[in-house]
Amino acid sequence: MPEFSTERLEMHTLTADMMEAVLKGEAEFERTVPYKIDSEWPLEVYKNLFPYKIERFRKVPSENEWEGLIVDKTDNRIVGDMGFKGGPNEEGVIDLGYSIIPSCRGKGFATEMGKAMVEWGLTQPGVKKVMASCDPDNAPSIRVLEKIGFQPTIQTDDSIYWLY
Repeated sequence: MPEFSTERLEMHTLTADMMEAVLKGEAEFERTVPYKIDSEWPLEVYKNLFPYKIERFRKVPSENEWEGLIVDKTDNRIVGDMGFKGGPNEEGVIDLGYSIIPSCRGKGFATEMGKAMVEWGLTQPGVKKVMASCDPDNAPSIRVLEKIGFQPTIQTDDSIYWLY
């Protein structure tokens, strides 16, 4: 993941080593990164994926180029994470995923970084489209995806699938 910034945010690569440090505890992670750590990050659902992601990034290092930490420039604090779930599939589609810590939701961080990520993603070799999915009951994520410019394509009982 290239490191880049928006008006208020920075994107920094989240490496397998960083994920291992998170799993060892906040103190270990603080020794690994120059950012302020919030006790709300990572969200538990994301943290539970770390063992899989660590193994995957070690086997296929190029997949690590597609995910990163969202850092608020004003206080150098991690406010979330965002990425394209391993890079493009065979059809050239990348799948945007993100999370923002609860205390930072509703401030436009996901929309701001999401727009920048989609723009970056569409410039990458082999990428033709960007997709995303969310729970039909997740009104904040629906608003974020609409603001980024995604269009809903298919809805099932448990997901809405979006294309950009």
